[in-house]
Amino acid sequence: MKPNRINALPLFLLLLISLPLQALESDKNQPVYIEADSVEINDGTGISVYQGNVDVTQGSIHLTADKVTVTQRPGNANHIRAEGNPVTFKQNMEDQKKPIEGSARIAEYDTESEILHMIGNAVLLQGKDSFKSDRISYDRSKSLVRAGTSAKGKERVKISIQSKKSQKAFE
Repeated sequence: MKPNRINALPLFLLLLISLPLQALESDKNQPVYIEADSVEINDGTGISVYQGNVDVTQGSIHLTADKVTVTQRPGNANHIRAEGNPVTFKQNMEDQKKPIEGSARIAEYDTESEILHMIGNAVLLQGKDSFKSDRISYDRSKSLVRAGTSAKGKERVKISIQSKKSQKAFE
């Protein structure tokens, strides 16, 4: 089955993984390909639901989820919700050998606020460094990451940063 080219998710995917690290600039200009077991697109409500082994690719960005719901509101912000067990994503970064990777049970993004919420067993990995909490929020417009209680979560934040010397040993 060939992937379908859909323009509903490019902004979400770019923003989903554009954390304070510099994402590949070329990704946002690439076509979006989506594969799913089923899709329901309702032009009347502006809601598109992709279900079952959802696989989204745009350039170096790769997202997998059980379900992705896109709500498009004319003249207003769009809202995207990805659900999975877990939702996973990966994207290559400028000047980095290894991609940034992440996972959570739910990933939500609103284009107006430019805030991404990763909810439920949220994890971000860059090389051997990790950032874990029940909730991680990223405000793209302010380049601000919050986790744990500051992101309205309930669990403590667990961060692991490898020394430069130990990172080189792993490369």
